[in-house]
Amino acid sequence: MTTTTPGASPGPAAPPTPTGAPAVPPGATATATATGAPSPAGPPAPPEPRVSPSSLAPTGRSLWYRSRWFLLTAVLVLFAGALLAALSQDRRYPPLDPRSYDPSGAHAVVALLQREGLKVDITTDPTARTTGNDTLVVPEPDLLSPEQLRTIAAAKHARLILLSPGPAALSALAPGVRTSDEGGGVPYAGVRSTAAQCALTEAVRAGTAHLGGLLYTTGSRGEGCYPRGHGYPLVAVPTGKGTEVVVLGSGDFLSNELIKKDGNASLALGLLGSQPNLTWHLPDYSAPVAAGGDKRFTDYIPDGWRWGAYQLAIAVLLAAVWRARRLGPVISENLPVVVRAAETTEGRARLYRRAKARGRAADALRRATVHRLAPALGLPLSAGAPDPTALCAAVVDLLPDRPAGDVRTLLYGPPPTDDAALLRLADDLDALERQVRKP
Repeated sequence: MTTTTPGASPGPAAPPTPTGAPAVPPGATATATATGAPSPAGPPAPPEPRVSPSSLAPTGRSLWYRSRWFLLTAVLVLFAGALLAALSQDRRYPPLDPRSYDPSGAHAVVALLQREGLKVDITTDPTARTTGNDTLVVPEPDLLSPEQLRTIAAAKHARLILLSPGPAALSALAPGVRTSDEGGGVPYAGVRSTAAQCALTEAVRAGTAHLGGLLYTTGSRGEGCYPRGHGYPLVAVPTGKGTEVVVLGSGDFLSNELIKKDGNASLALGLLGSQPNLTWHLPDYSAPVAAGGDKRFTDYIPDGWRWGAYQLAIAVLLAAVWRARRLGPVISENLPVVVRAAETTEGRARLYRRAKARGRAADALRRATVHRLAPALGLPLSAGAPDPTALCAAVVDLLPDRPAGDVRTLLYGPPPTDDAALLRLADDLDALERQVRKP
């Protein structure tokens, strides 16, 4: 008579215990097998297969090695941006700006003029001052529009000083004065200490000074000073309206760096301080250059090169049309593709090696070996793979000399740690398969 415990599900009766053998409670064998403990009814069961992590799974070390250069680049970009932002906080002025204390600024000469009692005004509109007893300093006059140049020419100033004027400004403000390259001379000379060699009072009093830059011709009524070759970096010419125009090829002698050298300070005070009022114009460097000023890059390209580029473009277009017509229209066609198994295996192995996927390679080798061993041992495939416990037990029964733990580790063990271990695993799997097929 069988007694059923309330709440327990009925099941098949336990097999009778052999005489002389200890009684084993129902479920003890299954419990021992699940926990890996030795069963009193037979040899110890090998442990359950442990799922090995794939070597393609990202780790902290691999992520660091892959992204360290990108992180370093990002840090450098951020550092450069912060440095540029910190440096841009300082206010920068263009060269010969009377507000600038930089070596290329002109604050020192303005301070000298104010110490002498002159009134110095700084303006962005050169046409605002029209009094007849002032000196107007205009740096880069070619940045002014033609209307502004005509307004300055019509206004009454005691002295008009032009710094590095071009042909457009010379035609409007200094009639008769031309750049020396128009007469076949050298258009430019380096700034260096030069003797005056003229009768202009301010230049004679100053003596040598740092003059240079653009060179000009004097015309019929002009007075040229500090000669350099066939031109002059300083030309003074009177106009019919009582305004004396002083053309300077460069204003470097007015800078804070050179004002204290040679007779630069004396020449600056003489030219800029002859009247009680001084108006210094601040050029607008963002304004477009007037016609006849600076040239664009394309202006220096000969016309022949442009036509050559057009012909080259047409030739490329015709070659593209010719090749398209020769190849014919694009069609879709299903072609048979035959790839050798060895080539596929080698290509996949190279991909595994490049990715250092030893775990994936080991899993592929073990899975292929298990699939070949199962039919040879007469084991069924459940969900595409044999039962690991049954497979290991069948191998041990066929090869009693091999320990069950070694077989379990070989077929379902952890992934290899290096390439040498992966090669040993492949050799051991091959040897095991040969022993099973030919014990």
